[in-house]
Amino acid sequence: MLNKKNSNRRTFLKDISKVTGAITLGPLIASSSCAADDTKKLGVALVGLGNYSTTMLGPALKETENCYLAGIVTGTPEKAEKWSKEYNIPEKNIYNYDNYEQIANNPDIDIIYVVVPNSLHAEYSIRALEAGKHVICEKPMALNAEEARAMIAAAKKANRKLSIGYRMHYDPYFIEVKRLTQNEIYGSVNYIEAALGYSYTPQKGSWKLKKSMGGGSLYNLGVYPIQSARYAKGSEPKYLTAQASTKRPEYFSEIPEMYTWQLWWEDGTMCGSYCGPNAGIDRLYVGCTEGKINMEPCTNYTGQAVMTPSGPLDYPQVFQQKLQIDDFARCVRDNEPSMVDGVDGLKDMLIIDAIHEAIRTGGRVEIGEV
Repeated sequence: MLNKKNSNRRTFLKDISKVTGAITLGPLIASSSCAADDTKKLGVALVGLGNYSTTMLGPALKETENCYLAGIVTGTPEKAEKWSKEYNIPEKNIYNYDNYEQIANNPDIDIIYVVVPNSLHAEYSIRALEAGKHVICEKPMALNAEEARAMIAAAKKANRKLSIGYRMHYDPYFIEVKRLTQNEIYGSVNYIEAALGYSYTPQKGSWKLKKSMGGGSLYNLGVYPIQSARYAKGSEPKYLTAQASTKRPEYFSEIPEMYTWQLWWEDGTMCGSYCGPNAGIDRLYVGCTEGKINMEPCTNYTGQAVMTPSGPLDYPQVFQQKLQIDDFARCVRDNEPSMVDGVDGLKDMLIIDAIHEAIRTGGRVEIGEV
């Protein structure tokens, strides 16, 4: 068992090294770009102009060095007019959901960033890939592993790159925690806690409360603790158990309000997790043989804090979304694999599928394999 565990960890680290190369914290913090001044910036189109695009992705694309906001897809004419003025987007690069396929004929757009409701991620990503564009799909990748596999197949068929919007992999605190745990700087990882929740009252009628649209905290929040646990351990869990409960049925009539689950690895390591809209927590705790690592807050856009047995980490704040998008544009330009590709998203969806099954059956469920 020990040999197999170490082999899994070496394989995991080897896979990461293939896509990160010799990246260190310093260069990543300074810039995700190594593009020369005469390198053409790639054009990015945002599909869906909701809050995340407005407050994070749009501003990030004002700062990116390898790409820029070249186009938008929206069903709201007022948004189209506002974004066109703010980002100097020509009318020919503005699309709606009815003429979305016409984007295939636009050489200004190289990358499409899909930011529509969760239930539409697979559809709009596949359509973009079939249109010959590279794709970043916002997390969660899809609603289930079947959809995720279809997205990966579409990318392969179109010979285009597919990346998932996992911004945390570009944050220096998260990068360092991965290094400390996967390289067993404080001994082997034996126990993990990973949780993300906010205390708020949902807006009635929101798509995030609708099962058919992929609503619910397991999709919108749960992928963060799932990712944190997978990368803290440095290998994939084998089994899980899971539970769901609801305290406010007046809001959560179609989906559970909160989820808890427990991941198990073959070597006996366990991770306990929570996600939901009724408790404020944002934490990754890693118990090692020779000490503990506590990252809290863990997944904020800014303001992470990490305590290690050697003391607190201290890194400058970065614009995670800027680094994420810039790095994908670099991967497209240099024909390199993305650090957070579709297979990484599929691994999360396999866990989410298993969580649903464990809640349905009330038993332990084996997690599917890629």
